[in-house]
Amino acid sequence: MEHSTPMLRSFPLFQGLSLDEVARIGALTVPRLLGRRVAVFREGDEVEAVYFVVNGLIKTSRTDEKGNEQIFSFLKHGDMFPLTGRFDAEASPVTASTVVETSLLAIPLRSFEQLLAGSPELAFKMMGLMSGKIRELQGKLLNFNQRSVEDRGISFLIYLAEHFGIERGGEVVVPIPVTHQELASTIGFARETVSRLLTSLRREGIVQVSRKGFVVRDLQALKEKVCVKENCPHCRELKRLEQG
Repeated sequence: MEHSTPMLRSFPLFQGLSLDEVARIGALTVPRLLGRRVAVFREGDEVEAVYFVVNGLIKTSRTDEKGNEQIFSFLKHGDMFPLTGRFDAEASPVTASTVVETSLLAIPLRSFEQLLAGSPELAFKMMGLMSGKIRELQGKLLNFNQRSVEDRGISFLIYLAEHFGIERGGEVVVPIPVTHQELASTIGFARETVSRLLTSLRREGIVQVSRKGFVVRDLQALKEKVCVKENCPHCRELKRLEQG
């Protein structure tokens, strides 16, 4: 669609392409507007299209043998999904659903395959994105396996604040209505444990949670709760600043 061209040029995958190239891609897109907590596709469904987030928020998750949800990622403006190694109408290993009302651009699978086949530059970018996501996931798994539940929860709140937060008057507002259960599903612990952590952070005046999201009142204090325990990236940055 013609009106989607400027929007597509802001997405990481299409940056660097000419206006004509992006316009041809835009002609393939189909807009979709979905309400809150609606599935785009479910685990086991065949992959029929690739999607780009225009605005809103998508989460990807799957259900284990006991029926518990495990959240893998949250996707925002410009992110693409599903991001897999092949596009051959294979069954999706995850469910993708909206967290809030979300606007998407969809490109039918076959059209996207033809697009990659005819554009080496785009194909290389696609490979780079997949490699980056794999490295990010590996880093998260290693980091999470080495941390306590408290550190996992705090690290995830820091991640949300840094990637989705909006600075307002020294605070960071994260307009993502993540429930205690969703947070627990992401870090792999019981809801009650996560609730105790959030209650503790609220009492310390560091984090305030509401139905519309949460506010980090002191991001540095939140970082220091995990930084003082290990030589993490936040610690190294803090030391660099202290050393001038």
